[in-house]
Amino acid sequence: MKTSSLRIIGMDCAEEIAALKSVLDPVAGVQDLQFDLLNGRLTVIFDDTQTSERALIAAVSRTGMKAEKWREAVDPSLPSSWWDGNGRMAMTVASGSLIALAFGLHATASGLGTAFFGEAESGVPLAAKAAYLAAMITGAWFVAPKALYALRRLRPDMNLLMVIAMVGAALIGEWMEGATVAFLFALSLLLESWSVGRARRAVSALLDLSPTKARIIHFGSHGEKKQPGCSTGCCDPVGPQAHHDDEHQHSEAKGEAHEELVDVASVPVGTTVIVKPGERFPLDGRISKGETEVNQAPITGESVPVAKAPGSEVFAGTINGDGAVEFVTTKPAADTTLARIIRMVGEAQARRAPTEQWVETFAKYYTPAVMVLALLVAFIPPMMGGAWDKWIYEALTLLVIACPCALVISTPVSIVAALTAAARHGVLIKGGLFVETPSRIRVVAMDKTGTLTEGRPAVTEIVPLSGHTTDELLEIAAAIESRSEHPLARAIVKFAEAKGIKKRAAESFQVIKGKGASAILDGKPVWLGSHRYLEERGQETPEMHAKLESLSTAGASIVVIGNDEHVCGFIAVADKVRDSAAKTVSALKAAGVERVVMLTGDNRGTANVIARATGVDEVLAELLPEDKVSAIERLMNEHGPVAMIGDGVNDAPALARADLGIAMGAAGTDAAIETADVALMNDDLSRLPWLFAHSRRTLGIIRFNIFLSLAVKGAFVILTFAGTASLWGAIAADTGVSLLVVANALRLLKS
Repeated sequence: MKTSSLRIIGMDCAEEIAALKSVLDPVAGVQDLQFDLLNGRLTVIFDDTQTSERALIAAVSRTGMKAEKWREAVDPSLPSSWWDGNGRMAMTVASGSLIALAFGLHATASGLGTAFFGEAESGVPLAAKAAYLAAMITGAWFVAPKALYALRRLRPDMNLLMVIAMVGAALIGEWMEGATVAFLFALSLLLESWSVGRARRAVSALLDLSPTKARIIHFGSHGEKKQPGCSTGCCDPVGPQAHHDDEHQHSEAKGEAHEELVDVASVPVGTTVIVKPGERFPLDGRISKGETEVNQAPITGESVPVAKAPGSEVFAGTINGDGAVEFVTTKPAADTTLARIIRMVGEAQARRAPTEQWVETFAKYYTPAVMVLALLVAFIPPMMGGAWDKWIYEALTLLVIACPCALVISTPVSIVAALTAAARHGVLIKGGLFVETPSRIRVVAMDKTGTLTEGRPAVTEIVPLSGHTTDELLEIAAAIESRSEHPLARAIVKFAEAKGIKKRAAESFQVIKGKGASAILDGKPVWLGSHRYLEERGQETPEMHAKLESLSTAGASIVVIGNDEHVCGFIAVADKVRDSAAKTVSALKAAGVERVVMLTGDNRGTANVIARATGVDEVLAELLPEDKVSAIERLMNEHGPVAMIGDGVNDAPALARADLGIAMGAAGTDAAIETADVALMNDDLSRLPWLFAHSRRTLGIIRFNIFLSLAVKGAFVILTFAGTASLWGAIAADTGVSLLVVANALRLLKS
């Protein structure tokens, strides 16, 4: 099997996709077709022993569209040639100009009133006829090949409808009407192409966020260059980067530092990169030296700059503040958060919204039905005594107004605009299918750790005893815990560093398995451990027990510090509730969510504490991954559509089972992010109410556009049967509606 990506020039709506499917599906060896309308990209999986890429390109050309090999380095919003970028505009302008010329010739020869209101029998000068014919040809230049293909496969579409209307108008002597239809339809297609192009440019603008060059730093003696990312040459430039992170400064001791500007694509993981004030970060990484504030709005949607210090994560495309920093790359250029956003937004086009699917199905049956109706209008009244030219004209008018252009274009443009606006707000929606889903959600299920809470243990309370001060207690604990990799140990050490507690060296460090650790500090043995270890040592008093039980009930893990003589004190460590959690739960209920449920594998005591702090309606605790799936299914049966929000590998099955899976994107695992339908790139829960409101607004705009399109068509059908509709009026109305629905849809870009 072989996979080939093609750039399709002229693929701007669902009609073109349907045409491509019809011509490529029958090709021997074609296994799968994947369409990316946003980027004008077609991916074909085929058996290269049965067909070839050249044969696929030739098949595409039969639809009136043009295919060429996809080139990753080329911006999809840029035309491949002058004609591809400007040909439609040139032919539309030419058509309009020729109509003006023809009308002028006709008015000069017969008078203004005759040229505008005259009957077909009054005659049109030969020169005017030639100009009108040229206007039809230029107006239908991009339409005729597609119409011919639709005729060959006996599947009428809007292109065939328009060509029949143009030719029919000319045959009954309505030259001006036929030319006007050609021009206005060309104008509507130009507007369609422009609207999709604008959406393409909005997403392609994301590409401009990330610099193409990175200023890397390497070290060597007397200017000798080493591998990017390690001065000693000991590091595999494409291997694991664990030993590169905060310890990477060892390279500075080996030789003089040198800077070099290189392509971001060539920078391996683990390379040290310098970013100066005001510059954009070229890759994802972790700060190794310096402090600054970073504007992360392009990636996460945060409205204020975020403080960064050694150990902080940074994203490609974000803007450095006023501090020069060094960071160590953690992802290659092709896998940065920004690259993933661009890739997923592009792939999202293949997953169409329910309304979009309905519109396509409706248009599939609607267009042939109207053609049959037009034939009946053209033949039945004349056979009963009516005038042939009058009723053929009315039939052609019916064909024109039947064109589903505005109806078909409104939904995909709305979806593309909604996806792009969401990406700008740090909400990555993986397809039109999931743009509408939040508007139907009745229950939101949320994981606790890493979702409602920060997912990182932090010191919440310090209780010094036996005459010790808070600083002394932290000093002892940090000295012991600095030798441990336990999450609670890291939390204590980090807290002590933030408080400016001086580092002390502990000797003879030993882990007491499952209970704690011990060491020698200033020649004296000290220990730390759990409540149970304190009880085993026999140093606990009733007052200590009561305090420890109180802290445990509040959801904290307790670290007790002591020596052979007395207990020095306690340190409580807990996973802090996100500052935005309670407000988000409240806002979700205000937005129409009936119930918010917390799902967690943690113990019920801790879960209840978090539930009280956040205001969730129901708590389901001590759940295994399969239990979370069962809980989601129960909620779906009892309440209707359910959204699941989580961040861990254990949340992935529940995310997949829910009607809408939402992953915490910044700290979430790859399994959760890939499984989910939506990712919050900033882990900002406050984006959830925004997502639900955005979904409702998008659905409202889509429904309004559909209603407006159908209402105008219905009105003209009535006018047609009343004998008062005109060809140019019908196409003008349809073009006007197309312009209105596109403009309405593009308002979503400003959400």
